[in-house]
Parts: sequence; C-alpha cells; structure tokens
Amino acid sequence: MDTGPTLICIPDISGFTRFMGEIDFELSTKIMPSLLNKIIYSNEIGLKISEIEGDAVLFYRSGELPTLKDLIDQCIYFYTEFYNQMDVLRSKNNGHQGADKIPELLGLKIILHFGEEVGLVPIGKNIKLMGEDIIVAHRLLKNTISADEYILFSNEILSNYSEKERKELQESTDLIAGGINVDHLGRIDYKYIDLLPFRPEQ
Repeated sequence: MDTGPTLICIPDISGFTRFMGEIDFELSTKIMPSLLNKIIYSNEIGLKISEIEGDAVLFYRSGELPTLKDLIDQCIYFYTEFYNQMDVLRSKNNGHQGADKIPELLGLKIILHFGEEVGLVPIGKNIKLMGEDIIVAHRLLKNTISADEYILFSNEILSNYSEKERKELQESTDLIAGGINVDHLGRIDYKYIDLLPFRPEQ
C-alpha cells in the first residue's frame, strides 16, 4: 500500500434521494449518469477517480496541492458545468413528465480535504483510498450547513496554503466557519462558501 499526502475532493449531488423518489425510474437513470459524467469530464487539474458512489464522485490527487485559486476555479467549473448539463437534460427530455423538476430538485456541494498519510490500495483496476482522512472527508458530507450548494474546505486543507492565499480567499468570498463533532475523531472544523452566486442563469 502506498501512502502519502493526498487531496480529497468529493462533488456530491444534493437532493438525490428526493429526486429518485419524485422522478420515474426511466428518466432518473438517464439524468444521474449524465450529470456524474459531466462532473468527471470537467476535471481540469489532474484529479483521479477512486470511486463513483451513486450521487458523488470521490476524486483524489497525490503529492503537491494545486494553488488555492486553481482549486476553487475547478470547483466553480464543476458547479457551472453541472448546471449547464441540467439545462441540456431538461430541454432534451422536455416531453417527459418531471423534466422541469430536474434543476429544482438537484444541486451540488463539494467537499475538500487533505491528508498527510492517505493509503492508496490497488483493487482490480481501481485505487481504493484508506485511512482516517477518508473517514473525515465522508463525515464532512454530513454537516449542518443550511445552504444546499457550497464548497467546504476542511481546516486541514486550508492550513496547507499560505497566509496570503487564505487571506485572498477570505477577502474575495463570504467565507463562513463551522464544525462537526465526530465520535472517536473529535471536533472537525471547516469553512465554506455558498455556491449560489456562481449559478449560471437558466
């Protein structure tokens, strides 16, 4: 098993459960793969795929982090391309009952975390990520943020950027602090920005 510093990025489609309950199976089986594919092919910073988890993609990148600006730009690109694809799918399935609900029910949140010692285990043709930091990243998905669409930065990832980069982020966005308590792991602090201002006009 190889271990090393690793960026963990999880774009997660919010509203997935409600969407599957309100939209018939035929339409939902077209929509979800298309949206996940759009996220995957919008990757421009060399992220690799570990798993596709139904409504989320678990990306990782070993070694040196991208700049904070490049990382944020990538997340915003995921978000805008996700909405552009929803607009395409709504138009393409215009005659299908429930098509207009696609952008009403679905959204995107993105979790960013960094671990100094993440295990990369080859299983078949895939790489399985292992270690406490993978647990942390998944637990951060289960937060109490009231917004539906956001970029969440764990304190661990932010601490790996310079004070200048963090200050520029703070000054250019409405960065909000939060945290969760996790059994056996304690307090996990994070900051997040609401993605709603970046939503493309539909």
